[in-house]
Amino acid sequence: MRNRFIENFEKAQVEGKKIPDFKAGDTVRLAVEIKEGDKKRIQNYEGVCIAKRGQGTAQTITVRKIGANGVGIERIFPIYSDSLKEITVVRRGRVRRAKLYYLRGLAGKKARIKELRK
Repeated sequence: MRNRFIENFEKAQVEGKKIPDFKAGDTVRLAVEIKEGDKKRIQNYEGVCIAKRGQGTAQTITVRKIGANGVGIERIFPIYSDSLKEITVVRRGRVRRAKLYYLRGLAGKKARIKELRK
């Protein structure tokens, strides 16, 4: 049982943002707004979505990319955050799990995800 004022506020937050349909295994490009002092800039963060969780305004995604020297970098993004400007699906992945935490233990070619063919 939730407060109706909170529900109305969350509904207004959700309506304003256009989110593409994607799932775990898809490669996504996120445009993240970064504030440095009084300046703002947009930086893209591209990686594999390994998990989606939550509902409503509390919905988050975990995105994993491989950085310099083969080091894995994971970031958790609230989907309805003001700092997340745009979500673009780069490619669709064919996976059989909802959470791809097993990718953390894999490296190189074993960590690849097959592309979904239509």
